[in-house]
Amino acid sequence: MDKTTLYLDSEHYRRLKRVAFRRRVAPAVLVREAIAEYVAKHDTVRVARSVGAARSGRPDLGERAEALLAGFGTSR
Repeated sequence: MDKTTLYLDSEHYRRLKRVAFRRRVAPAVLVREAIAEYVAKHDTVRVARSVGAARSGRPDLGERAEALLAGFGTSR
């Protein structure tokens, strides 16, 4: 686990401590939970719209990719 420093205004800090006291946890636990929720919501990986847009006609393409690409890019 890494360590960081946060600066909170007095009102938010009082409220954080009050919630932590009620839940019987350290304020740091609440901060970690809040960050985990925020990151889960906002750190999504966007997939290009073109992914899955074409069909190769080969149902085994994903399983045989290495074999099908063998020699690709080499000079003859």
